[in-house]
Amino acid sequence: MEIWQAIILGIVEGLTEFLPISSTGHLTVVSQWIGLDPAAPEVIGFNAIIQTAAVVALLIYFARDIWKIASGFVRGVVSPQHRTAFEYRFGWYIIIGSLPIVMVGLFLEDAVDSLFNSLWFVAIGMIGWSFVLWFAEYAATNQRSERQINIKDAIFVGVLQCASLFPGVSRSGAAMSAGMLRDLDRVSATRLAFFLGIPALTGAGVLKAKDAFSQDVGAFPVIVGMVVSALVAYAAVAWLLKFVSRSSLMPFVWYRIGFGVILIVLLSTGLLQSG
Repeated sequence: MEIWQAIILGIVEGLTEFLPISSTGHLTVVSQWIGLDPAAPEVIGFNAIIQTAAVVALLIYFARDIWKIASGFVRGVVSPQHRTAFEYRFGWYIIIGSLPIVMVGLFLEDAVDSLFNSLWFVAIGMIGWSFVLWFAEYAATNQRSERQINIKDAIFVGVLQCASLFPGVSRSGAAMSAGMLRDLDRVSATRLAFFLGIPALTGAGVLKAKDAFSQDVGAFPVIVGMVVSALVAYAAVAWLLKFVSRSSLMPFVWYRIGFGVILIVLLSTGLLQSG
């Protein structure tokens, strides 16, 4: 892999990982455009590594919140009198909400990848889930804040997050949709999606990362890709939280539909290989 290819993939990963537009779909398309095989083990591994770098950026961005949640959770585990604190309860919500996608991913991800390993399915997922995102935006009351999140919210968001195993859906898009369908305000739904993404994305990155260090990639492109991905992801997270605080998710709905339609056209004309 060339350095310029690593930079481009790092930018794409950083931009798309936490926006509700499917990082996997974009990485697959861009990989083809820059002359890489998206199905090659070293490319899959490289993408997993830069995904992990994006998660590191998320950890840095939310470091203060994570410290509060972690310390509150530990206090609650040690001392029963602290178990009414929001941080203790929210720690459990993250654990419980992460379990569905971790379990389903461990047992079904390879099967899903083999069955739906085609850009046609990415296009279907992009367009199909845009209507779920639209419905969530349309039906949402935006009445509940992060402090009002409960165990039912965590389970619902965690289960719906599993839809992201289908290509083109987007993990953050699935989680944000679920949170809004539970009447969380956009910022709270987005923050919950971010927190639930930390265990899932870290686990997926670790499992696939070993292939990135093959001789076909090299250490330097991996390092460059990680740095670029982390920097861009940090900026994307900051931007998205500001965006959802004042705007609806409809621009992402239209973007997803447009991307899916363009993908179908490119596949139909043979300008892009299906996989």
